[in-house]
Amino acid sequence: MDKNFVFEIGMKFDSEEESYNAYNLYAVVKDFGVRKGPKTKNRNNEITRCLFLCSYEGQSDKLSPFQEMKRQRLEYRCGCLARIKFKISNDMWKVCEFNDVHSHPMIEGNLRHFIQSGRKLTSATKNILGSMVEAGIRTKKAIRYLQKEAGGIKNTEFIEQDAHNFIQAHKRNIISGGDAQALINHFMHLQSEDSNFFYSFQVDEDGRFCNFFWRDSISRMHYECFGDVIIFDTTYRTNKYNMICATFVGVNNHWKNIFFGCAFLCDETTSYFTWLFQAFLKGMGEKTPTTIFTDQAPTIAAVVREVFPETCHQLCEWYIDRNAQKIYPIFTGNKDFKTTSILSYGDASQNQNLK
Repeated sequence: MDKNFVFEIGMKFDSEEESYNAYNLYAVVKDFGVRKGPKTKNRNNEITRCLFLCSYEGQSDKLSPFQEMKRQRLEYRCGCLARIKFKISNDMWKVCEFNDVHSHPMIEGNLRHFIQSGRKLTSATKNILGSMVEAGIRTKKAIRYLQKEAGGIKNTEFIEQDAHNFIQAHKRNIISGGDAQALINHFMHLQSEDSNFFYSFQVDEDGRFCNFFWRDSISRMHYECFGDVIIFDTTYRTNKYNMICATFVGVNNHWKNIFFGCAFLCDETTSYFTWLFQAFLKGMGEKTPTTIFTDQAPTIAAVVREVFPETCHQLCEWYIDRNAQKIYPIFTGNKDFKTTSILSYGDASQNQNLK
């Protein structure tokens, strides 16, 4: 759309979708967002008036001193009166009011891709994301590929959170109800044979199965004896549903790996990891580990601080070695330096675990 384009009274459009898309495209070019306002209907429940507003219109609801905000959000509504109104007659949408005066600064051009009304995932983008994730490619890598193909983040029509939301919904939709119920029935059967068998699962807002965790009585016994240090690994994936296989592993007094529990997650989000760690604590009698080794995912680090505040969080040796190669490439090219560093780190880790 030309930046010099201006809506005029009497302009006609063929449908609500065409009217909204035209005003939304105009708004994105002018660096502001829009949202749909109230509609007026006649006795036959037919729309006669429709209003599209600037996203800064109105004021956010104020909470009483006794109410607590569930989620902290940025307050940006300032009562802007910019709007466009359509009169509908004989399926024709005609502009009857247009106000283009804003009471707030416009969004900077380099931040235009964050405008909510201008963000969308096209059918082609959804197909690419779905195919890449089903092939076992991580969501972040798929997003980086699409951003690179578009020539940068600014040229994409979506942000990373939009892609994550689509992938989560895509994964939940491909999990058939029969498979989910069969898994629950299997867990119930195991619990009937082993009274100490523990399992927990999570469903989304639509009641669809998305995450689950389990451990048996032997895992609980092992954790009571050797649960001071645990390793949390999320590098495995399943083939059919491409869910993340997250394992809790430890080491016994013979330096053999022992299994504490396992989970399958739809995605690597903070809310899912929080649910998983809380389920793990519940299944292990609320006993927290002294040390936990994980990968370098920032979401896991944030959840460890929240759920295990007194636990020492360490990174796996592989990630430390990989970071060292990036930060100190000159030194890591020296075989003697690399061997000495890894041996020193391994000795220090074993001494700390033994303590």
